[in-house]
Amino acid sequence: MAETVLRVVLADQLSARLEVVAQADKEHDVFLMAEVMAEARHVRHHVKKIAFLFSAMRHFAEALRSVGYRVRYVTLDDADNSQTLDGEILRAVSVLTPDRVVVTEPGEWRLREGFEALRLALPVPLEIQPDTRFMCSHAQFSEWAAGRRELRMEYFYRDMRRRHDVLMEPDGKPVGGRWNFDTENREPPKAGLESAPRLSFRKDAITLDVLDLVRRRFPDGYGRLEPFHFAVTRRQALRELDHFIDHVLQGFGAYQDAMVSGEPYLRHSLLAAYINAGLLYPLEVCRKAEAAFRRGCAPLNSVEGFIRQILGWREYVRGVYWRFMPGYVERNALGATEPLPWFYWSGETRMSCMREALQHTYDHAYSHHIQRLMITGNFALLAGLDPKAVHEWYLAVYADAYEWVEAPNTIGMALHADGGLLASKPYAASGNYIRRMSNFCDGCAYDPKLSVGDRACPFNALYWDFLARHRERFRGNARMPYVYATWDKMGPDKQAALRRQAELHMIDLREGKL
Repeated sequence: MAETVLRVVLADQLSARLEVVAQADKEHDVFLMAEVMAEARHVRHHVKKIAFLFSAMRHFAEALRSVGYRVRYVTLDDADNSQTLDGEILRAVSVLTPDRVVVTEPGEWRLREGFEALRLALPVPLEIQPDTRFMCSHAQFSEWAAGRRELRMEYFYRDMRRRHDVLMEPDGKPVGGRWNFDTENREPPKAGLESAPRLSFRKDAITLDVLDLVRRRFPDGYGRLEPFHFAVTRRQALRELDHFIDHVLQGFGAYQDAMVSGEPYLRHSLLAAYINAGLLYPLEVCRKAEAAFRRGCAPLNSVEGFIRQILGWREYVRGVYWRFMPGYVERNALGATEPLPWFYWSGETRMSCMREALQHTYDHAYSHHIQRLMITGNFALLAGLDPKAVHEWYLAVYADAYEWVEAPNTIGMALHADGGLLASKPYAASGNYIRRMSNFCDGCAYDPKLSVGDRACPFNALYWDFLARHRERFRGNARMPYVYATWDKMGPDKQAALRRQAELHMIDLREGKL
């Protein structure tokens, strides 16, 4: 007699290639999918993120049913919904009496530990299968990391290029003779630079029902729910991928660090939310980008820079997350303790660059990676905001954010709170960087050319104060002698004025006046 398996599919595991789906028996097995309030409110998730995942989940369930699978789908409004993942698994086991339960490893340590604990409460075995969507397994990352004094992404990326034969020549050398074309991808915005045309998908009855649900159940939720443009099926996500490859990728490279007022997307792909939820596969995305280069449809600097984000950075931060959890999210190497300012949620600040990036976040559940790193992240670093509070904010507000990818980007890359495990130097910058790489300073209440006075850009004095506060830590950093040499040349009077100005900015920050 064949056994019956309860196969659990989480909101970010909407992939037919995962073993939990690919190994299913249509006659005997049952899929369990559940919308639960415990996860929807684990942090203050953007309402667009909740709507995207619920709609994508419901469409995935329908896709499974359409090819003959049995699906037990629990909606958020189900009267019997226990509103926790554990509760819904226990309830399904009680009703369906399967011989065992199979889940895919979740992308968060908290849930992984929860599944381990659930084993003790279940009357049947629970199997946790690996998440095979990734191109580097935990074992492979551990093998690469073993014995290394520093875990630098660049070397991991090269190894991944070789392993998966991406942008490689037959003789084993990288296409173009270089591994990295990042120096060609730092152009400031030219006049008239704007976002390429973007897709918006028709909202069917499922999505309309979800939007109504989110309106009703999350009336105090963060962010703007509509307009809602997300792809919610694999077919739609593939259209997004093709649109990016055909119409956007060509201009991605040079302007990937540029920032323009009123332009949240510019030449960025918008594919991370679909890759991270399972609607697209990372290697297929890389192959399509590479094919565009080999057809002569996109320049190498754009294609290499884009592939590096997926094949290199995405896989690398996942490896770091699982290697150093559970303690990684508690790291605070710089001793930062300032509470998260309310304007991160409200967007109400006199700083034009922060207001712009925060408005993009509120409206779209999206802000491209340079805005995240060099605006909202940079400010948090310079002002000494508490890393865990900043981490929880990033996890909440972006549609592509899951802890395995978001925590290393925040704790490590943006805040240097991991002590340099991820980044060889802190990504600190003054207002001059923002003025050079954006037009955000136009019309701002502060002047990026001023460091002292009522109109001085807060990023300037806070930048120098940050360096002064942490000089002992960074004095031996091989990438920072120049900035400290500049600081030393200023002389004690100017240094004191900058540090007094920084304190005035912090007083304004604490009083809600910045």
